[in-house]
Amino acid sequence: MGEVARRRRDPEARRREIAEAAAELIVEVGTDAITHRLVAARAGVPLGATTQYFDTLDDLRTAAFGVLADEVDGRLEGVRAVLAAQGVSPAVLAALIVEGLDDARAVQADRAVVTAAVHDPRLRELARHLSEQLTGMLEPAYGAERAMAATIFIDGVMWSAQIRDAPLDRPFIETALQRILGEPASVRPAAQPAP
Repeated sequence: MGEVARRRRDPEARRREIAEAAAELIVEVGTDAITHRLVAARAGVPLGATTQYFDTLDDLRTAAFGVLADEVDGRLEGVRAVLAAQGVSPAVLAALIVEGLDDARAVQADRAVVTAAVHDPRLRELARHLSEQLTGMLEPAYGAERAMAATIFIDGVMWSAQIRDAPLDRPFIETALQRILGEPASVRPAAQPAP
């Protein structure tokens, strides 16, 4: 009774529960497969509650992608903290990638967002968010072009793991990142003036 009474008095909590249920379903069955009925069942609310809080299925999907975006931001903060503590090196990046690939829920969520963004231009900003943030973290050490190249490689590693049903091994990832990134800007020798 206490939980039901709390949800009735807290419409924002109920709205959030419904959006979280929709996010879970998007990750599990894909964007196009979710319905108000499936979301209501997952959230444990009456069917009418989903339409009370979200006028259309598109509104519900948008809120669900907001939940997934919050998850991405949480993971980015973790990456940022590790890079700040351990440095921005191919070895650290490779370890983070392998750790990320071990998180099946995160991999499925990223796949769901990117796949939906291919078909829905409104979601492309969300899909690019992770890559752009990672590029921004690498750029101070390696410059814009190499940071972008490394991020594109990392995106490819994530998709390769999903297509092959097995991740690439850490030494391969680290070696490839070393070749892409080279030495950090602070370590590279200064350009010699022309004679």
